[in-house]
Amino acid sequence: MKKTSLQFLQAHTNMTSVIGELVPGLFGSAANFNGDTTPYSLFVETVEQVPIAISITDKKAKILYVNEEFSKVTGYKPEDILGENESVLSDKRTPRAVYYDLWHTIRSKKVWRGTLCNRHKSGHRYIADLTIAPMLNEQGVISHYIGMHRDITLAHEADKRVINQKLLIESVINSSPIAMVVIDDEDKVILDNHNYKALVSDLDKGEPAAYFLHLLREEMGGLWMELQTNEQGFNNREFRIESKAGRRARWFSCAGNWFKENEVHADAFFDNVSKQYLILTITDISRQRRQMEELHIQTLKTVMSEDERVRSIRETLLGAIHQIHMPMNQIRAAEQILKHKCEAQNAGLLQILQQIQHSGEEAIATMQNCIPEILQTAVIPVNINQILHEVLLLNDQRIWGNGIDVHWQPLAELPSILGSENRLRVLFHQLLDNAIDAVCASDTGEQRIKITTDADADLLYVSIEDTGPGIPMEKRSKVFEPFYTTRVLGGHKAGMGLVMAKEIVNQHHGFIDIDPSYDQGCRFKISFPLHRQELGRLG
Repeated sequence: MKKTSLQFLQAHTNMTSVIGELVPGLFGSAANFNGDTTPYSLFVETVEQVPIAISITDKKAKILYVNEEFSKVTGYKPEDILGENESVLSDKRTPRAVYYDLWHTIRSKKVWRGTLCNRHKSGHRYIADLTIAPMLNEQGVISHYIGMHRDITLAHEADKRVINQKLLIESVINSSPIAMVVIDDEDKVILDNHNYKALVSDLDKGEPAAYFLHLLREEMGGLWMELQTNEQGFNNREFRIESKAGRRARWFSCAGNWFKENEVHADAFFDNVSKQYLILTITDISRQRRQMEELHIQTLKTVMSEDERVRSIRETLLGAIHQIHMPMNQIRAAEQILKHKCEAQNAGLLQILQQIQHSGEEAIATMQNCIPEILQTAVIPVNINQILHEVLLLNDQRIWGNGIDVHWQPLAELPSILGSENRLRVLFHQLLDNAIDAVCASDTGEQRIKITTDADADLLYVSIEDTGPGIPMEKRSKVFEPFYTTRVLGGHKAGMGLVMAKEIVNQHHGFIDIDPSYDQGCRFKISFPLHRQELGRLG
């Protein structure tokens, strides 16, 4: 029911008494309200003009007073709302439990703070940030309630939009099939997704972001700082990561973009302070790489097969020449003896020997002309782990077909050496082939090959050991000699294969020997210098 102007004036006059009762002794009694300059009048004017909706009710929530801001927020003028219950503002969307908590709190003489869904006089809903405090009389009994509230609908909607955007971003990031992580300028992870979290256990490298950042900075060098300064991104930075023992190596492609975000702390309120972040994506490309690797291995098999065919022809011809030289030397010696004797009856024999000598030399010359040349290859930085991995794949069928247990223990961050990929591939193919033959010839029951890589400040090390019968001590110094034998020596082929292996190691300024302390088979130890050297082109 609307109040008349006279009724409203009477109610407002009564409110001076209500306010006076709420602040006893603070400004004096209500009787002091006799001008516009007293503290009491300033207090009343403050309540009237403060930009917070204020209402005062009795103990049953009947509204006794509202200020001007209350009318602006709710749409109700004093003549519309005085004498009405505060529930007229309530909207049914606010749960009953909220009102129960509200009344339970204020009846306990405590201040209640919370958020309600209220209804404006025009009918639209708004979100009210509400504080209700019980007012006590001199006896400590609740006499009134004072309520203060603000319309926070716009702020609430803005906060919800921010939260929704954050949830949307997190949802998009988590649904991404690739690992994504946001890193600050101190390399700390700010935001990540499920696929990134999976890398923590899968890679066993600690914090994946720190590990990949180290790899990226090491590979990109000064380019990293240049891109970061100019906020330019990078793409398709691929890394081969050795996994836990017994698992295949994995390939990852990294891409990143830098961005800046304005700081929100108080110190940056008046200053345009920003912080730089990096969005790093880590894509597991192992499947694609393995498909490419399979094609690569097929190509390598073809190339290696052709290379082995050429080298086999070379070995056969060189071996034949070597074998022919022995009787030729004997014929030459006999010819010299007959010449010194100068006996007439030996003239026919001497002529025959000379014809044989001439035919032999022609045969040797013909075979030398038939020896195929080996094409030279470029010298480049070579990843020995990758070469050994390829050689293992090349021999995969022989290894698994013979039930051989291969222990592959590479150093995860092995430095590169300068060399010929093809020649090094031939080297380790010969040594692994040699080890497979040895294990297959063993009668110990354990069929195992172990390959390890390691490095120090100066040298890179490769060890290839097997559980074959081994090479007898007296023959170890001869196995690297040309044409020592093409028969099986203690289960090891000691013909041109080991000669060729030693030749390739020498071309790379390295060393190869047989470990004398290993007594469970045979262990070849190879070392290469890490410092750059001019090797030219290798055949």
